[in-house]
Amino acid sequence: MKDERNHPFRDSHQDREAAHHTPDTPQTRAQAYKLAYDDQEFMCRDELRPVRLQLELLKPELMMQEYGVESTIVLFGGARIPAPANKDSARTETLAELSRFYDEAREFARLMTLRSNANGHRENVIVTGGGPGVMEAGNRGALDAGGVSIGLNIVLPHEQAPNEYVTPDLCFNFHYFAIRKMHFLMRAEAIAIFPGGFGTLDEMFESLTLIQTGRMKRVPFLLFGRDFWTRIVNWEALADAGTISPDDLDLFRFVETAQEAVEVIDAWGKPGKRTDIPGR
Repeated sequence: MKDERNHPFRDSHQDREAAHHTPDTPQTRAQAYKLAYDDQEFMCRDELRPVRLQLELLKPELMMQEYGVESTIVLFGGARIPAPANKDSARTETLAELSRFYDEAREFARLMTLRSNANGHRENVIVTGGGPGVMEAGNRGALDAGGVSIGLNIVLPHEQAPNEYVTPDLCFNFHYFAIRKMHFLMRAEAIAIFPGGFGTLDEMFESLTLIQTGRMKRVPFLLFGRDFWTRIVNWEALADAGTISPDDLDLFRFVETAQEAVEVIDAWGKPGKRTDIPGR
């Protein structure tokens, strides 16, 4: 991270280093004496949650600005979907069948990254959750195209690490799900949803709600795999019940292949925000 200072004062790095070399006395060993920003116990107090939320928003924001990232293509999808070469090890027959979407995610990311390469990795940069399954496929496809991609990982109770295809300088780790979601959508120029579980459903419905309510511009919104998504969600039943408007069903498109997804994006038109909510 760049650290360009335009003032004559000593900076925080210098004082932190100096504080680590103070004489060893009962006073300097006391937690009260630690510099506030260098005191991990203090920074993790409940009362400091607003500060931690701000830091998680700021750090990736500043680093992506410095890298030059202006817009992204978001890939959401299941961590349990294997690559076709590994589908025999899938936990269920359905997961084995869904492995084809690993290749579609990889190819979609490759095609979009070829465009991103042409603008110097500033626009249409692939962003995933940085994990396995569909996320890995997205980052892998970007690397296939010789480009960069973003991974937004999150600390989970079980041990994990980002997939090996995320660009290291664009690989971030989060504590707060809410801030992670903001970073997924803040620069989104298109959203691609592949089959997945609770996490994917959460990301899909939250994104759709933001678009439905006019809180976010109506970017291309692609659901890969009509059979999967119409089995998991009875979209027409929601419209028939009146809990959503029939017009809300036009907020997304079903696609089956990477090439079809690219064609839908190209034909989508200029994204704009809704000014009213149909059915309200």
